[in-house]
Amino acid sequence: MPEITPSPETRIALFHRKEIRRAIHNKEWWFVITDVVAALTDSVDPSQYLKRIRQRDPSLDEAFKGGVQIVPPLALAFATAGGPQKIQCWNTEGIFRLIQSIPSPKAEPFKRWLAKVGYERIQEIEDPELATKRTRALYKAKGYSDDWIEKRMRSIAIRDELTDEWKKRGVKERLEYAILTAEISKAAFGLTPSEYAELKGLTRQNLRDHMTDLELIFSMLGEAATTEITRTRDAQGFPESETAARDGGTVAGNARRELEKKSGRKVITSENYLALSQSTKKARQLIGKSPRKKKL
Repeated sequence: MPEITPSPETRIALFHRKEIRRAIHNKEWWFVITDVVAALTDSVDPSQYLKRIRQRDPSLDEAFKGGVQIVPPLALAFATAGGPQKIQCWNTEGIFRLIQSIPSPKAEPFKRWLAKVGYERIQEIEDPELATKRTRALYKAKGYSDDWIEKRMRSIAIRDELTDEWKKRGVKERLEYAILTAEISKAAFGLTPSEYAELKGLTRQNLRDHMTDLELIFSMLGEAATTEITRTRDAQGFPESETAARDGGTVAGNARRELEKKSGRKVITSENYLALSQSTKKARQLIGKSPRKKKL
């Protein structure tokens, strides 16, 4: 099992008054596995309980070993009474898989929630408009303006169109997508996405959820221009797509600088939406409600 020291940001979450230690690694939360087991089972020996359910559930055991398409657990460092120790942790997907194998009444609410999420996902596959409506509801509940939401939804569509184009042309997902996105951002704003997030004081948050209207507009322009250039040049593979991404971002960068020259104001800003007043809990409640279809 890999051993990785996480970022210094470690916290304690509470579930039914039980402490669950967690740490951020690669911008996502990782939870101490035995803490989750203890919270859901009241076992006096969570490690042994975990061992037994792995024996009963071979597919869960394989997930621990990295044998299925789930990221295996990591040994992350935590401060303990006996000094720093590395403890088995799993990300959210892994923890959900673990919960499915726990035959405890306390795990039932999680299992029902997972079933509900799965059902909603099937609904969205059958009717993609539902996913769009739920996303709009989420942003609205968080406190974003209608005008901003319209731009954000449009930016999502433009991004999807670009990534679809990359996929058709043999660009590998994740790492190569991230590199190409960074090229567009550097050419458009003079900053990589990570540098931009740092400017705005973000840690794990989605950068585009904290862009102003103008920032979103120039982000969209860079990606839309990249899509157009990629198509007209019939760019194939990563190297050609990288050149197209740089050129598409340059289109947006030139337009941004021209606007800044004419207006006398910078487009790039440290402004963010971290202080939105609406609660995340309300947003989650709304996202779980399926919008009713209008009768024709």
